[in-house]
Amino acid sequence: MDQIVERIKQTGVIPVIKLSRPQRDAAPLAETLCSGGIAAAEVTFRAAGAAEAIRIMRAARPEMLVGAGTVLNCGQVDEAVKAGAQFIVTPGLDPELVSYCQRLGVAVFPGCSTPTDYQTAYHLGLSVLKFFPAEQSGGLAKIKALSAPFPMFQIMPTGGISLNNLREYLSCPVVCACGGSYMVAPELVEHGRWDDIRELCRQSAHIVEEVRHG
Repeated sequence: MDQIVERIKQTGVIPVIKLSRPQRDAAPLAETLCSGGIAAAEVTFRAAGAAEAIRIMRAARPEMLVGAGTVLNCGQVDEAVKAGAQFIVTPGLDPELVSYCQRLGVAVFPGCSTPTDYQTAYHLGLSVLKFFPAEQSGGLAKIKALSAPFPMFQIMPTGGISLNNLREYLSCPVVCACGGSYMVAPELVEHGRWDDIRELCRQSAHIVEEVRHG
């Protein structure tokens, strides 16, 4: 689990992907992300075929870090893990779901945005939280405010992240990585605009490098 967190921190940006045609798009998208310098993906269960997409991406680029997002129940956890998902992301904090992932030994990052969420996450023994939806929940100001009473957490903001605010978020000491869909927007994937996706990944990776290493 610590290895997964370390890889997420090193990557800095985790593309949040919704694939409606995994058979067509999953493999070329995996290739594009990796060639753009972001060898990671969170494939959301908001689209049918998410498990298939995870399986295809892991097979196409085994070095990629691929997880499952928008996971709502234990059945989806099982489906994702069987497909090769290396981490689980949930939109909210469900103690039962978190405990299930912990029993399986799979890294889980639940969506949290309130002091109550953080308090519950603390008692569940978690160390990394998804702050969601980031911009709509108060953004960096709220992340910093919550880090005062809860300094033990590393945060992955997701929701409203773009090239315009990525540097600002990553510059916050408690932010270990950001989740974003701007580089894998539906219109880019649907039309196979791989060059555009690759360029957005390169720009994102450059920001991560600058923030982390100056």
